Amino acid sequence: MRQREFRIEGTSFCACKKVMIIAEIGTGHNGSLDKAKELVDAAREAGADAAKFQIVYADEILHPDTGFVNLPGGKIPLFDRFRELEVDPDFYAEIARYCRSRHLVFLASPFGLKSLAELERLDPACIKIASPELNHFPLLRSAASLTRPLILSSGVSTLADIERALEVTSGASERALLHCVTSYPAPEEDYNLSVLESLSAIFGIPVGVSDHSLDPHLVPLLALAYGAAIIEKHICLSRADPGLDDPVALPPEEFSAMTRSVRESLATSSDPDAVRKGILEVLTEKYGREKIERVIGNGIKRLAPSEESNYRRTNRSLHFVSGLKAGHPISADDVAILRTEKVLTPGLSPEWLDTVVGSTLTRDVTAGSGVEWKDLVSRPSPQ
Repeated sequence: MRQREFRIEGTSFCACKKVMIIAEIGTGHNGSLDKAKELVDAAREAGADAAKFQIVYADEILHPDTGFVNLPGGKIPLFDRFRELEVDPDFYAEIARYCRSRHLVFLASPFGLKSLAELERLDPACIKIASPELNHFPLLRSAASLTRPLILSSGVSTLADIERALEVTSGASERALLHCVTSYPAPEEDYNLSVLESLSAIFGIPVGVSDHSLDPHLVPLLALAYGAAIIEKHICLSRADPGLDDPVALPPEEFSAMTRSVRESLATSSDPDAVRKGILEVLTEKYGREKIERVIGNGIKRLAPSEESNYRRTNRSLHFVSGLKAGHPISADDVAILRTEKVLTPGLSPEWLDTVVGSTLTRDVTAGSGVEWKDLVSRPSPQ
């Protein structure tokens, strides 16, 4: 397999040389600058190359009527939980400075055009697109136009979805694709890690893994064996902390163990085949051949069993922002590109946004409902 390199800030990352390890902090800081810095320190001490955050504005992600989430304190609207994660832009400006002072690459995921604009002002080394935004085409186009490296996660997506996203982002200066399973936690057996070779060969770009499984070694090491130039995994101070992703994150000591095992595997040889052989021997002895073969999979890109039910609900689609009456001419302010999530019905793909805007409603629609073709009267053709 050809080992493709991902270049960022003058450093090349490759499965046969140096792998980029990203500590996904996300929103685990819960709005506390002190905790965010503590997590950055933990990432640095655990041997990560980069610390990644998420710039959250709830209305860029969800409709207020999307449903509820069960938390230790009780059942609350998911939209409200995302609202709680919003912070002032100065928060991330300080975090970006702090990451650089700790010699970590600062990364963040935007979820819409507003958060992308804020991220661009922070002069990031790279922009990370999360799996649910792989079909947020306005976001992808705008991110690619900034001519910064892009890392795109591909959880809960088909091969066609990935192909479309890469077409839209073809203007980016550099791109890498992370294989992912959008399930929390994700079963190791769902990872089908030999697909990394398939994706790299099909699309001709560096690949990696965004890992939501609980084991600190199995998926990261097998991903390395099959060509990962990037390994991303959530980090937390404790799995008992209240962050949305803390239950599936690695505490510092486990993150450090993961990083150490990846680095030590690469140190054994500069020959990718020898590295793979060594990893397979070690993991087979620890986990058994049958489990290792299930995690390696058949290399065919497909939706994993644990994420199939999320398809079209976690991804973006077109939704009505408010209730509207039949005969209403649809404007750009009437629709949004949102995740469907809990109780709403998925709408049309975001690729149809320009067709929907300018159409007329055939019937009354409720706030948050997914846009369907039967809702629309086509706009007249230009004369």
